[in-house]
Amino acid sequence: MAAGADVRCAVLALLVLGLLATGGDATAGFIKSPLSQRRLTQDSVELHCEAVGNPIPEIQWWFEGNEPNETSAQLWDGAWQDRVKINATYNLHSTSTIYIANLSSDDSGTYECRASNDPDRNHLSKSPKVKWIRSQANVLVIERPVIIGQYSSSAGKLILSCNISVSDTPIKGHKWMLGDKTLKVEEGSSASYITYTIEGNEEEHSGVYECIYETNPVAKGNVSVEVQPQVVAYKKSEHGNEGDTGVLTCKSLSYPPVKTWTWYKSDQTPVVNGSDRYIIKSTGNKTELRIHKLSIEQDTGDYYCNATNSWGPGSATVNLRVRSRLAALWPFLGIVAEVLVLVTIIFIYEKRRKPDEVLDDDDGGSAPLKSNATNHKDKNVRQRNAN
Repeated sequence: MAAGADVRCAVLALLVLGLLATGGDATAGFIKSPLSQRRLTQDSVELHCEAVGNPIPEIQWWFEGNEPNETSAQLWDGAWQDRVKINATYNLHSTSTIYIANLSSDDSGTYECRASNDPDRNHLSKSPKVKWIRSQANVLVIERPVIIGQYSSSAGKLILSCNISVSDTPIKGHKWMLGDKTLKVEEGSSASYITYTIEGNEEEHSGVYECIYETNPVAKGNVSVEVQPQVVAYKKSEHGNEGDTGVLTCKSLSYPPVKTWTWYKSDQTPVVNGSDRYIIKSTGNKTELRIHKLSIEQDTGDYYCNATNSWGPGSATVNLRVRSRLAALWPFLGIVAEVLVLVTIIFIYEKRRKPDEVLDDDDGGSAPLKSNATNHKDKNVRQRNAN
């Protein structure tokens, strides 16, 4: 795809450069034509064409139905009760895209992209020297087949099923999807009744499941698993310091989406958004309660986040603990106290310990008794060796 786009851009650049190099007029020509398509009723279709020329050509869209007496008519942006949208750009060359929404069988027919750069192309009395060049595409809108989707739950399993009515084109396979995630694919299966089994219950697997039949065009059906909101707290217990801002968060991933979120305090007092120090911000499946300037006396306790959808309510509890600003100093102060106690004990022990006894010598020379005894012993040993 990338290589093809690069080649087309290179060809377009050469054509534009060639037209500019000539310095004169050049008849309009198509470099991209609309493609014929098949669509189902209630679907949409998009057609695109591009043209070059010097000067840059104008592009128009025309339609002619399949009825024998129907004539060609020009389409404009906002036509057919605003179901038609046309986007065009004129930069180096002309590009135009027509988009038609909510198709019906009456929209089947021939769609024509016309281009011309003749100055008299829209003149009421003069005939243009160069006629409009045309490129056509056929759009066939066929009746959408009826697809019945449903589910059942038993023995811890959720069974989804789809059944398609007779299709105008053969079925070449099918698949199951949840959002952008593909759950199951069966190629080559022509079955009109298909199923998909999920381990669990409705509360765990709510959502809109899509069953897709590989027909031409592709037919799609839905199975909606709807439950009450399954609300969970982001954290069951939150901590905050006195004077700071506390943030409590709840969410629900259930289907249908939550319509309203409400918060209550432990005494069932409603928390009003914007009142006192409370700010509530709710977006779809998530809600957030902010409490400014936390107070130990007023804000400590349980908070309840309640969600409501078309199937009923659901709630979760968040416990908020507010600590004193000095709480962070208590571990440090405890360590300091332990060190002071230890130093005091060591000091008292050193003061009370009994010193070793020593002999005092008034003449200024003193020595331990043990040392004198040792000297006499050494003297006797020397005397015996002399003899």
